[in-house]
Amino acid sequence: MNTLDYDKALYYTHRSQWDNLLILMVRTKDDLLSKKIEHFLHAYNFEHDYSVIQKHLTALLRYIDHALETNGQNVLHEQYVNFY
Repeated sequence: MNTLDYDKALYYTHRSQWDNLLILMVRTKDDLLSKKIEHFLHAYNFEHDYSVIQKHLTALLRYIDHALETNGQNVLHEQYVNFY
Protein backbone atom coordinates (compact mmCIF):
# COMPACT_ATOMS: atom_id res chain seq x y z
CA MET A 1 0.00 0.00 0.00
CA ASN A 2 1.19 3.50 -0.82
CA THR A 3 1.85 5.45 2.39
CA LEU A 4 1.87 8.73 0.48
CA ASP A 5 -1.95 8.85 0.58
CA TYR A 6 -1.93 8.59 4.37
CA ASP A 7 0.72 11.29 4.69
CA LYS A 8 -1.30 13.55 2.42
CA ALA A 9 -4.47 12.90 4.42
CA LEU A 10 -2.71 13.86 7.64
CA TYR A 11 -1.22 16.98 6.08
CA TYR A 12 -4.47 18.15 4.48
CA THR A 13 -6.39 17.53 7.70
CA HIS A 14 -3.82 19.38 9.79
CA ARG A 15 -3.79 22.34 7.39
CA SER A 16 -7.60 22.33 6.91
CA GLN A 17 -7.20 21.92 3.15
CA TRP A 18 -10.61 20.39 2.59
CA ASP A 19 -10.53 20.73 -1.22
CA ASN A 20 -7.30 18.73 -1.42
CA LEU A 21 -8.69 16.19 1.03
CA LEU A 22 -11.74 15.78 -1.21
CA ILE A 23 -9.51 15.22 -4.25
CA LEU A 24 -7.51 12.64 -2.28
CA MET A 25 -10.77 10.91 -1.31
CA VAL A 26 -11.61 10.45 -5.00
CA ARG A 27 -8.12 9.43 -6.16
CA THR A 28 -6.99 7.03 -3.44
CA LYS A 29 -7.13 3.30 -4.06
CA ASP A 30 -7.82 2.62 -0.36
CA ASP A 31 -11.60 2.33 -0.09
CA LEU A 32 -11.62 2.57 3.71
CA LEU A 33 -9.55 5.75 3.68
CA SER A 34 -11.90 7.20 1.09
CA LYS A 35 -14.95 6.33 3.21
CA LYS A 36 -13.41 7.79 6.39
CA ILE A 37 -12.61 11.03 4.56
CA GLU A 38 -16.12 11.14 3.11
CA HIS A 39 -17.74 10.73 6.54
CA PHE A 40 -15.53 13.40 8.08
CA LEU A 41 -16.07 15.95 5.32
CA HIS A 42 -19.82 15.36 5.36
CA ALA A 43 -19.96 15.84 9.12
CA TYR A 44 -17.71 18.92 8.93
CA ASN A 45 -19.94 20.59 6.33
CA PHE A 46 -23.41 19.58 7.48
CA GLU A 47 -23.36 18.56 11.15
CA HIS A 48 -24.23 21.08 13.85
CA ASP A 49 -23.14 18.89 16.74
CA TYR A 50 -19.39 19.30 17.26
CA SER A 51 -19.09 15.92 19.01
CA VAL A 52 -20.16 14.16 15.79
CA ILE A 53 -17.52 16.05 13.82
CA GLN A 54 -14.94 15.14 16.45
CA LYS A 55 -15.99 11.48 16.31
CA HIS A 56 -15.47 11.30 12.54
CA LEU A 57 -12.16 13.17 12.72
CA THR A 58 -10.93 10.78 15.41
CA ALA A 59 -12.03 7.78 13.33
CA LEU A 60 -10.14 9.13 10.31
CA LEU A 61 -6.96 9.78 12.29
CA ARG A 62 -7.11 6.38 14.00
CA TYR A 63 -7.50 4.64 10.66
CA ILE A 64 -4.53 6.51 9.20
CA ASP A 65 -2.44 5.59 12.25
CA HIS A 66 -3.48 1.94 11.99
CA ALA A 67 -2.79 1.79 8.25
CA LEU A 68 0.65 3.35 8.62
CA GLU A 69 1.51 1.03 11.51
CA THR A 70 0.35 -2.06 9.61
CA ASN A 71 2.18 -0.98 6.47
CA GLY A 72 5.36 -0.37 8.45
CA GLN A 73 5.23 -3.88 9.88
CA ASN A 74 4.76 -5.34 6.40
CA VAL A 75 7.75 -3.42 5.06
CA LEU A 76 9.94 -4.60 7.94
CA HIS A 77 8.77 -8.19 7.43
CA GLU A 78 9.58 -8.04 3.71
CA GLN A 79 13.04 -6.63 4.44
CA TYR A 80 13.66 -9.40 6.98
CA VAL A 81 12.53 -12.14 4.57
CA ASN A 82 14.61 -10.73 1.72
CA PHE A 83 17.66 -10.49 3.99
CA TYR A 84 17.64 -14.23 4.68
